[in-house]
Amino acid sequence: MQKVRARQRELGIPESFEWVAETTPTLRAAVEASGLVVHEHPLMVLDPCTPAAPADWLSGNISVQVVGADDPVLPSALAVPHLAFAEPGTHVGLAGTPQLAEAVDTRVADGSVERAMVRIRAGLTVVAAAVEHGLALSAGQHQPLAGVSEIVGVGTLPSARRRGLALAVTAALVADAHSRGAETVFLSAGDDDVAQIYARLGFRRIGTALIAEPVE
Repeated sequence: MQKVRARQRELGIPESFEWVAETTPTLRAAVEASGLVVHEHPLMVLDPCTPAAPADWLSGNISVQVVGADDPVLPSALAVPHLAFAEPGTHVGLAGTPQLAEAVDTRVADGSVERAMVRIRAGLTVVAAAVEHGLALSAGQHQPLAGVSEIVGVGTLPSARRRGLALAVTAALVADAHSRGAETVFLSAGDDDVAQIYARLGFRRIGTALIAEPVE
């Protein structure tokens, strides 16, 4: 494990590991012995018999859309999940549009937006967002490959929570994944409370995703 982590540092990639607890139960001890912290997340898959979710439950000026590589919404769609994950949970938080503007500047400066544009154009990543006044208040992605797609990074601006935005974004990602031929759509929920939200769209828990990262 230490050799793998050393190679990750050499390549300049994150020192992290992801696996399914139920399929590799002995890996956790080795990972923790290397000094990494392991986080547990509900692993969920969409029931293929689930009907499409309605797309009209949001009110006001909010629209949910797939975001193209050249869409001016893209930088905020990439930035908002980072603010969401910095204030985990489903409660209404503190970070709002001023913090979102700062996070957008960071994503542009570190090359994240440019890298995402390349992946979107190659069909490797699809971004969806709930947009109000030209800014993404909630956003996420799915990664389609050979009939399977993983939904990742769905997050809502903490000050805009409890409005159904993440649910609407996830529904849009599911619809797009199906339109691209994905027969299996899965995700890892942040915690059990978040898993209950995804269950409303027809996702069911099938296991435990383990993510190991260095101690901050």
